[in-house]
Amino acid sequence: MYLFDHHIATKSSQQMSKVTDMVREDIIKSGVRSGIVVVYSPHTTAGFTINENADPDVVHDMLLGYESVFPTHSEHYRHAEGNSHAHMKTTAFGPSQTLIIHDGELILGMWQDLYFCEFDGPRNRKFFVKIIEG
Repeated sequence: MYLFDHHIATKSSQQMSKVTDMVREDIIKSGVRSGIVVVYSPHTTAGFTINENADPDVVHDMLLGYESVFPTHSEHYRHAEGNSHAHMKTTAFGPSQTLIIHDGELILGMWQDLYFCEFDGPRNRKFFVKIIEG
């Protein structure tokens, strides 16, 4: 098993950053040819998703859609830090994703990439990549 940690500086209050290449580099470093990869965010206001990489409007529309479901500001929120929306978005996205390694390659669809999702930035974040051979 291999564990890698990464740091990412987000620049916006809400953004989705492609991290697929970082994970691919970890796979190469590990030398694992077959197994699984788990990416994990130890933050309660940031998570991961796998989604379309071809049209940047998809990322825009996803952030817009989640903002309409979980608005940044609401008179009903009680959380003193003012980031309840970020906690809800992270819960909907999830703090982790599990992917497959086959023949030394990360298996993703033609239009897919792995995104680190920031909902309470800008911040300096970290995430972990666990590679399990098998």
